[in-house]
Amino acid sequence: MDVNVRAVDPREHINEEPRNDFGDLMMGFTGMFGFMFVIFFAMVIIKFLVG
Repeated sequence: MDVNVRAVDPREHINEEPRNDFGDLMMGFTGMFGFMFVIFFAMVIIKFLVG
Protein backbone atom coordinates (compact mmCIF):
# COMPACT_ATOMS: atom_id res chain seq x y z
CA MET A 1 0.00 0.00 0.00
CA ASP A 2 1.60 3.23 -1.17
CA VAL A 3 0.22 6.49 0.20
CA ASN A 4 1.08 9.71 -1.59
CA VAL A 5 1.54 12.15 1.28
CA ARG A 6 3.15 15.48 0.62
CA ALA A 7 4.30 16.86 3.94
CA VAL A 8 5.20 20.52 4.07
CA ASP A 9 8.31 21.35 6.03
CA PRO A 10 7.42 24.20 8.45
CA ARG A 11 11.01 25.49 8.24
CA GLU A 12 10.47 26.66 4.66
CA HIS A 13 8.63 29.85 5.72
CA ILE A 14 6.88 30.21 2.36
CA ASN A 15 4.55 33.04 3.37
CA GLU A 16 7.01 34.92 5.55
CA GLU A 17 7.80 38.45 4.47
CA PRO A 18 11.47 39.36 4.26
CA ARG A 19 12.17 41.65 7.19
CA ASN A 20 15.18 43.27 8.71
CA ASP A 21 14.79 42.30 12.36
CA PHE A 22 17.85 44.25 13.54
CA GLY A 23 16.65 47.35 11.70
CA ASP A 24 13.21 47.00 13.29
CA LEU A 25 14.85 46.64 16.70
CA MET A 26 17.01 49.74 16.20
CA MET A 27 14.01 51.71 14.93
CA GLY A 28 12.11 50.75 18.08
CA PHE A 29 14.95 51.68 20.40
CA THR A 30 15.56 54.97 18.59
CA GLY A 31 11.88 55.87 18.56
CA MET A 32 11.42 55.05 22.23
CA PHE A 33 14.59 56.93 23.18
CA GLY A 34 13.43 59.98 21.23
CA PHE A 35 10.00 59.84 22.84
CA MET A 36 11.46 59.57 26.35
CA PHE A 37 13.96 62.35 25.55
CA VAL A 38 11.11 64.70 24.64
CA ILE A 39 9.06 63.69 27.70
CA PHE A 40 12.05 64.19 30.00
CA PHE A 41 12.80 67.71 28.80
CA ALA A 42 9.11 68.62 28.81
CA MET A 43 8.92 67.56 32.46
CA VAL A 44 12.09 69.53 33.31
CA ILE A 45 10.66 72.67 31.68
CA ILE A 46 7.31 72.20 33.45
CA LYS A 47 9.13 71.77 36.77
CA PHE A 48 11.01 75.04 36.34
CA LEU A 49 7.88 76.89 35.22
CA VAL A 50 5.83 75.67 38.18
CA GLY A 51 8.54 75.93 40.83
